[in-house]
Amino acid sequence: MSALEVANLAFAYDGALAVRDVSLAVQPGEIVALLGANGAGKSTTVRMIAGVLNPQKGAIRFGGEALTGVPSHHVVRRGITLVPEGRLVFPQMTVMENLQLGAHVKQRGEVGALVDQAFSLFPRLAERRSQLAGSMSGGEQQQLAIARGLMAEPRLIILDEPSLGLMPTVVQEVFRLIEAVNKRGISVLLVEQNLHQALRIAHRGYVLEKGSVVLAGTGQELLANDYVRKAFLGH
Repeated sequence: MSALEVANLAFAYDGALAVRDVSLAVQPGEIVALLGANGAGKSTTVRMIAGVLNPQKGAIRFGGEALTGVPSHHVVRRGITLVPEGRLVFPQMTVMENLQLGAHVKQRGEVGALVDQAFSLFPRLAERRSQLAGSMSGGEQQQLAIARGLMAEPRLIILDEPSLGLMPTVVQEVFRLIEAVNKRGISVLLVEQNLHQALRIAHRGYVLEKGSVVLAGTGQELLANDYVRKAFLGH
């Protein structure tokens, strides 16, 4: 059974189709990359999966249960969290306060252990637990955004453009952390424009163009694909 099954999703903004007919699956324990240029429909697709947008067509299932049209706070309770593009940490709150907000669906007695888990995976955050999130670097804020998403103990975490706007050395660290999250048994749906890095760590990937899936395959197959190499990798 797929951790996540998405069939024939469609969504339009003011009558203009952003997503036409997207189907994809994420198996338990996989990293799956969702790739494409700006405007391809990647963020719209994951926002539908996370319950932020309501699909106008299609179906979403997770762990065998229907998720289509379920509001976002219930989607979190079902085991999916979305780390949105742009990080969106709460800048005037401390690292610790941001993490505690991520655990809003958990019992109060569970929060301490979840914070300890986050700090073991992200030791930089432990050093900065009392620092205001808005005063940290972009890379540190991205770590905090991912850690906050993990505070709900998801079975699937969706990362929307986690490398966007970061320096190359920091990008490497972010992808290393994504692999570390996955090794803890959490499935990852990774939206990225950095195809080379994403496909290097992904088990499988889907390429979107104009709101539709135009290619699917393993990470290595897509890296070797002539269309992908010419359209996205410049060679």
